[in-house]
Amino acid sequence: MSMSRRNFLKTTLGVGIGAGMLGLGASLLPTTAAHAALTTREMYVFGTLVNLGAEGDTAQAQQALNTIEQRFLLMNRDWHAWKAGELSTLNSALAEGRSMAVSDDLASLLRGARDAAQASGDLFNPALGKLIALWDFQSDVQQRSAPPAAEEIAALCASAPRMSDLRIEIQADGCYMVSSRNPDVRIDLGGYAKGVALDWALDHLAAEDLHNAVVNLGGNLAIAGQRDGRPWHIGVRHPQGEGVIAAIDAQGREAVVTSGTYERYREWDGQRYPHIIDPRSGRPATHVVSATVIHADAAWADAAATALVVAGTQDWPEIAARMGITQVMVIDAEGGVGMTAVMAPRVSFVGARPARVEVV
Repeated sequence: MSMSRRNFLKTTLGVGIGAGMLGLGASLLPTTAAHAALTTREMYVFGTLVNLGAEGDTAQAQQALNTIEQRFLLMNRDWHAWKAGELSTLNSALAEGRSMAVSDDLASLLRGARDAAQASGDLFNPALGKLIALWDFQSDVQQRSAPPAAEEIAALCASAPRMSDLRIEIQADGCYMVSSRNPDVRIDLGGYAKGVALDWALDHLAAEDLHNAVVNLGGNLAIAGQRDGRPWHIGVRHPQGEGVIAAIDAQGREAVVTSGTYERYREWDGQRYPHIIDPRSGRPATHVVSATVIHADAAWADAAATALVVAGTQDWPEIAARMGITQVMVIDAEGGVGMTAVMAPRVSFVGARPARVEVV
């Protein structure tokens, strides 16, 4: 019997933060080493289980984690693509052809996502909200129904909504006004906002003098410093089964972000349709099932991981280079592994080595 995502994360990550082995959509490698006290927090937000941990004075860490929890709840409310909040209000305005004044936070988020989209050649494309909704991936419970009609998909592809269609203009009073040249633009920041949240959390912890910390948003993970004087030990989940395919040690400040097609999908007539949509075809991406990116900027890593899944097995190295990403591991639908030369020395395979491993 398969394990639900929530129970999987509770089983692995809750133990992992305390033990120093962190699940990145992964199960734990056992460890018995004693560690310095780590103040932890678990919450459910952004549609996933979130784990926070920080070494240091317990009272100070608890207060910092309280602040992060409250901030995450506000981010989730304001940046949700289809529930009441600032972003959904903006999407309604764009649908009606209206401009809307937005907060500084949302304007910054949109500008960052637009930059990442441009760098990826629009393979990362948060303007595809209308197409994502058409595939029924903007709902808490996906309905069992046939895929969208080919004509509907083709119409949205022909419209080609992109982040570059957005106008983000600052007014004389300092307010930002957002509008769109394309009436089919709908913003869905699911492949970017979690990375922004990770960066904000680590910034806040550092400001509170908590320099050894981890933030895990359902497999999107960022670490700072070390764990009791040793690197954080991260397990990358095998996308084709329950278990760990590889382990990576990380220290300093790094984000280790995985985007994959194996967690969220819909099924119809024996066919599985993953939630990551290729903007070129308007259909789910299927050739790369998992892309893991390591980068100092969690938001950029989040966007890049999505773009690399969409790019596919032949084109991901080119897109990684365009985005300035040097540390990548991708797994294709046949279980083959591709890695950049910078990533390869950091990856230790767990169990049987994949039959095909290519370093590019």
